[in-house]
Amino acid sequence: MSIINYASREIQFKIVYYGPALCGKTTNLAYIHQRISPQNRGDLVSLATAADRTLFFDFLPLNAVVIKGFVTKFQLYTVPGQVIYNATRQLVLRSVDGMVFVADSQWEKMEENVESFKNLADNLARQNVAIDDMPCVLQYNKRDLPNIAPLNYMEYVLNNRQKRLQSFESVSSTGQNVFATLNAVSQILLHKFSKQNDVPPTTAPTVAIPAGSVVPQTEVAPA
Repeated sequence: MSIINYASREIQFKIVYYGPALCGKTTNLAYIHQRISPQNRGDLVSLATAADRTLFFDFLPLNAVVIKGFVTKFQLYTVPGQVIYNATRQLVLRSVDGMVFVADSQWEKMEENVESFKNLADNLARQNVAIDDMPCVLQYNKRDLPNIAPLNYMEYVLNNRQKRLQSFESVSSTGQNVFATLNAVSQILLHKFSKQNDVPPTTAPTVAIPAGSVVPQTEVAPA
C-alpha cells in the first residue's frame, strides 16, 4: 500500500525484488543504485542478521510523476532467496505495491524458480492479495550464461497463465534490461494507483533514469 507523506508532498511506492537464491536480485538493486544520481537516491541499506540479508534504498526519479500535487517516490527492496528465511520474506512483502520476480535462466535452477514463484503467490495470499491483482513483471536473468533454458520454455514454466505478465530477458551484472524491468513495473503500478484514485489515464512515463540522463518532469492532472 502506497504511503502518502503530506509534509514532503510525496507518495511513496514499495517495489520488491523476489526470486530464488543467487538469481540476481541484489545485483539488480546494486546496479540501479549505482546508476541513479546521488542527489535523487538514498543510501543502499542492508538489513542483515547473522544468517539472512535484505537490501533496500529509495529514490526520486528525475522525471517523477506528479499525482494531485504529490511527487512519486520509490522504495526498492530485495528478499532473502533461501526458503528457510520465509518469515523475513513475509515481513518485506507487507504493504508492497509492485513486484519484480527475478528468475535464474540456468536449466538446473528451473525447479527453484517454480518453487520461489509459488512461494511468492502463497505469501501474497497470506495478505489477502492475489498475484494477478499485483503489479508484477518477470525478469529472466543470466541470459549470458551457456547453460540456459530457451525463452519459450521459461515462459511456459513461469508465465503460462490466463493473465500473462510482462517479461524481460536480462543480464543484471551488465545492466541489460535492468532499468527496462523497473520501468515496466513502475508504470503498471502508477496506472493502477491513478485509476483507483480517479486520476485520468496518462501516457506511462519512464520513471527510472540512469545517472546523467535528464528528462522533464511529467504532470498527471487531478480528476
